[in-house]
This record gives sequence, structure tokens and C-alpha cells, in this order.
Amino acid sequence: MQPRTVGNLSFLVPSAPAPATRLQTCLRQLQEHWRRDENLAALWQAWPGIAGAQLAPHCRPLRLQGGRLVVGASHPQWLQALRFNKHRLLGALRGAGFSVKDLVLQQHQPSPLPPFGSDEEAQVWAHHPSRVDVFGMANCPCCQRPAPAGELQRWGHCSFCQRERMDNGVAMGTPASDQ
Repeated sequence: MQPRTVGNLSFLVPSAPAPATRLQTCLRQLQEHWRRDENLAALWQAWPGIAGAQLAPHCRPLRLQGGRLVVGASHPQWLQALRFNKHRLLGALRGAGFSVKDLVLQQHQPSPLPPFGSDEEAQVWAHHPSRVDVFGMANCPCCQRPAPAGELQRWGHCSFCQRERMDNGVAMGTPASDQ
């Protein structure tokens, strides 16, 4: 409030309003505030760019607390893909300005499974990463067992060898020659 005098009368007049802030500036400030407060809203908005077009539709951030992000996958195969991409996701999160120290990956079914034999189930299966008829079969270079070519492309070995490596504490995706 500012004093204003007209003749012999003195009264208070409100200060001029602050100039309007551009909507883009307001939104940017809100996003920065969300990131500082570990709010999932900013992460949900940025998730498709962070996780990528292939992973983002099948997994989602569930909780962010104390620098620990819990990400849920809609199917075991997508959980497996998340595990394979964990370090890349951490780097992308940090690069996008999120202070995530650790990722916890878990199975999360956000909605009921599609009914058996439905068009929705057929659509999910048509894009599933474990499809042998799309990706073909090949022999694992480690154990010579037949395996979907998608697994061999993803890890350089089959899921049986991958499980054995996980049980033995070998880093996921590490080629056999590095052991």
C-alpha cells in the first residue's frame, strides 16, 4: 500500500500489481519445485523421454523417497528389460535433473490382465519382447541351448545363463569373456 494525497485528504492506495508472468515460466518454476521436493508429478511427465518409447508404456514410477525410485513393470518380461536397462535409466534420470540415487524394480500390475483370447491380449502379445516367431531362435553362445534371438541380442546369452549370472552376483549384461 502506498499513501496518496488528494487535496487535504490522505489515503492508502494499493500498489500496482506485479507484471504478469508468462505461462511457460510458471510451468518451468513448478517443474523445478516438483523436482526439488521429490514429487512424482514431474517424473511422470518426463518418464516417456527418460525410459524411452519401448519401455515407458510398460513400466511406471511408483514412489520416490529419499533418492530411491521404485519403478513397477506390467509384466515379468518388461521387469527383465528394466533390470537390463537399470544403469541407463539411472543416468537418464540424473541427466534430466532428478536426484535419484537408487532404482528399485518390481512387478506391478496397474490394471487387471486383459481377458484370455481378447483383442487386447492379442495386441499385447503382438509387441511382446519374448516372441520367438517374430525374433526367431538361435543357440546361446555360452551353453548352446536354443533361446529366443531377442534374449541373445539383449544380454549376449540366454535367460538360463542370465539367471545363473544373477544368482552368482555377476553384473547383468556383462559378456562371458569379462568374468
